[in-house]
Amino acid sequence: MREAYHEQLDRFAEILGDMTADVAKAMEKSTAALLNVDLGLAEQVIDEDAKIDDARAAAEEQAFALLALQAPVATDLRVVVAAIHAAEDLERMGDLALHVAKATRRRHPNGVLPDQVREDFAQMGRVAVELAKKAELVIRNRDVELAQQLEQDDDEMDALHKHLFSVLMDKDWPHGVAPAVDITLLGRFYERFADHAVALARRVVFIATGKMPGRED
Repeated sequence: MREAYHEQLDRFAEILGDMTADVAKAMEKSTAALLNVDLGLAEQVIDEDAKIDDARAAAEEQAFALLALQAPVATDLRVVVAAIHAAEDLERMGDLALHVAKATRRRHPNGVLPDQVREDFAQMGRVAVELAKKAELVIRNRDVELAQQLEQDDDEMDALHKHLFSVLMDKDWPHGVAPAVDITLLGRFYERFADHAVALARRVVFIATGKMPGRED
């Protein structure tokens, strides 16, 4: 009985790791669709989002069942609670990739991005996907050291996001209000995606140490 219980706990790492891989792929595809005005690829992301939503529901169902039937304590309880919150983070990351794909679909056959900001979004997409892939390794291996690195890696996304705003606020911005609104929203999607990846890493530190990084006793 206890062996089956611990197998269920270990299963969370597999479910959440798979979800993290899925959201990384979703953002990678969304970014490619955005940069290349690829409607077919954007539609793939939109269609596949239901898989991420279903995975969150499955993770939460298993977590609540364990809470009700096994009454976990200490580290085991932290695993279950962290899994519930991590599944929420991952669904939100999937939604953010979905928003990028929908922006591509909404403006098709026209592109969303002026040439002036294409490289910014190429870089933001790269950083977002790298953060998600590292978060997957953190989850699967409970790698606290790598989790702590994600905090520093997120600084690159913050710098890119800040630079994007400086471009939009330039008095010589030539593209008008509508593109500026689109770009502002898209930049926020990438920045929030990265924030959720960092939150995932923090949850692994919480499982290992009992403390959330950045919080005082």
